[in-house]
Amino acid sequence: MSSHCCSPGRNSGSTPIATSTAPVGTGGAVPRESAVRLAGGTFLMGSEDEDVNPGDGEGPVREVRVSPFAIDAHCVTNDRFAAFVEATGHRTDAERFGWSYVFAKFLPGELRRVSPRPDSTPWWCGVRGAYWARPEGPGSDLSGRGDHPVVHVSWTDALAFCAWEGARLPTEAEWEYAARGGLEQARYPWGDELTPDGEHRCNIWQGRFPFHNTAEDGYTGTAPVSAYEPNGHGLHNVAGNVWEWCADRWATTHAQGVPCVDPVGPRQGDNRVMRGGSYLCHASYCNRYRVAARTSNSPDSSGGNTGFRVAWDT
Repeated sequence: MSSHCCSPGRNSGSTPIATSTAPVGTGGAVPRESAVRLAGGTFLMGSEDEDVNPGDGEGPVREVRVSPFAIDAHCVTNDRFAAFVEATGHRTDAERFGWSYVFAKFLPGELRRVSPRPDSTPWWCGVRGAYWARPEGPGSDLSGRGDHPVVHVSWTDALAFCAWEGARLPTEAEWEYAARGGLEQARYPWGDELTPDGEHRCNIWQGRFPFHNTAEDGYTGTAPVSAYEPNGHGLHNVAGNVWEWCADRWATTHAQGVPCVDPVGPRQGDNRVMRGGSYLCHASYCNRYRVAARTSNSPDSSGGNTGFRVAWDT
């Protein structure tokens, strides 16, 4: 499996990394009506599945305790992010850099031909003018996608949104606790079978990646944030649809032997954790739509399958 089921990072090329001064949200505001309040508790985090990429650091399975918190049932939508931009004038990293990664098959032929592609993941194109409001670059818009997750947002963009809304990004442990929906060590948020009774429960790739998507789950790109049934905690789309930024820096080693309480990741490091997989994940290439799956990217990276949801202290 490749590490780039998410879009490649900006630090994979020659573009310099920018330093963000975006403030971190305090979590002091009252959670939104769409938030789910969780009492916290101890759960088994991680996975030791035989088909896990060893470099992902999913294991070992370990006992983790999280304190009470609230997390949004949905990812942040285009409409919600638009309200933030209108109120603050925020300019995303994709806009500052002037480009972002778009899945090649979503582009018209002329734009696809002039947009550079990483050698290791040629299905991604670095598209000039692609950003959250123009998700496929020049000529595209958000018509009919107001309730879809915002994409082309970096980790630093997500922090800026959190500061405005009085929220914060969930820690990786909080995210997994919420995504599991009360199930212990299940493979997916709803159980161990991907399509129980033939029913699609998430928005991922069907067909032959990256050449043909049959869209049997109903979507070729993003889906509305309330698509599919929620998990046992009431969260929608914690498998597939878009990758979700977490607060933590990336690490592949974890404390063992004692219960870990409210872990927040390492104090140093560049990349940040992303969870949940996306509409581009497929078992033949990237099965990171499993509830324990994880990956990372640089904090100023963005792409057409990366978004976020927010959390609050309670």
